[in-house]
Amino acid sequence: MGSNTSTQKQMKIFKIRTLNSENKYGIACRDLRELRDKGCKKFQLPPNKTRVCLYDDGTELSDKYLRNLPDNTELILLAPGETWSGFVTDIDRLLNAFYKRQSDVTEAARSLLSGELAPKRRKILVDFIQNLNENISAESRKDDEPWFEGIEPRHKNKSSYMKYSCESRIRSYMKEVQCSAAAVDPEVRDEYKKVTDTLSDALKAVKYNGCYFDRTEVKTNRLCTAEGWFSCQGPFDMNDCTSKHSINPYSNRESRIVFSTWNLDHRIEKKRTIVPCLTEAVKESNGRQVNWEYFFNLLFTMENLKLVHIACHKKTSHSLSCDDSMIYIKRKSPQKVMK
Repeated sequence: MGSNTSTQKQMKIFKIRTLNSENKYGIACRDLRELRDKGCKKFQLPPNKTRVCLYDDGTELSDKYLRNLPDNTELILLAPGETWSGFVTDIDRLLNAFYKRQSDVTEAARSLLSGELAPKRRKILVDFIQNLNENISAESRKDDEPWFEGIEPRHKNKSSYMKYSCESRIRSYMKEVQCSAAAVDPEVRDEYKKVTDTLSDALKAVKYNGCYFDRTEVKTNRLCTAEGWFSCQGPFDMNDCTSKHSINPYSNRESRIVFSTWNLDHRIEKKRTIVPCLTEAVKESNGRQVNWEYFFNLLFTMENLKLVHIACHKKTSHSLSCDDSMIYIKRKSPQKVMK
């Protein structure tokens, strides 16, 4: 009994503030009542109707809870009618401040950025400043002219440009395949051209898979959310991105430009593996039909492509090979692999 009384009377120190003040004060107390009385006196609040809560998550304190808290825990006094949910309330207040006092919030963020050396906080602030003036929901050129700076006038809305951007990347893959004809043995060059022409026609039929970057496409066809957020899918040899890279190129011009550095990376490599495998398949076909659909999927679809942030794009050899059993179209006989 004496031990419990001694524990209850042990002096502890807490940092306390109110909802409407950024100032924090150290208050020494032996129990919750003493803490509330001193805090209310300091901030001129009515002690009989004021609650004491954890600043981190808004949990209301009891005497027992208070005794188990370490010294210098940050607390908040809530007057009648006030609520606090920790960082969620902080974010809500920040957003309200942004919409009401945008220029002040921008300047405050820049000031913190110049004085703060912690890399993680600097990154958050850089991203915050970069996206302060974003206009994600706008689609047309007239509704967000800054986004279209440097883009040809023929592009009238964001989604059509992003679709064109994706098409351009896929077209470049097709061009690389076609240009490889020069390295094919002359006696099978015509056959190689037939295969690449088939690939080209199939690619045109699906509009070069520009749907991957188009947020107006159905969910199953696009790589982004309906708002235009893209997430890094991680390096070729991992299931996801451990850094959780994400970006919305629809938000502003800077994000659009940064997104152009993201890669549609081939897991089984295009230049080192797929194209050489295709040329070898044509050379060794001996009358068999090359399974162009297999190569089409490896070259131009998400079956073999991964969208990755530049930091997750590993340029070392992937050491992944084509599937020999898929190179040629199977005969109608029980034989599965034709070699």
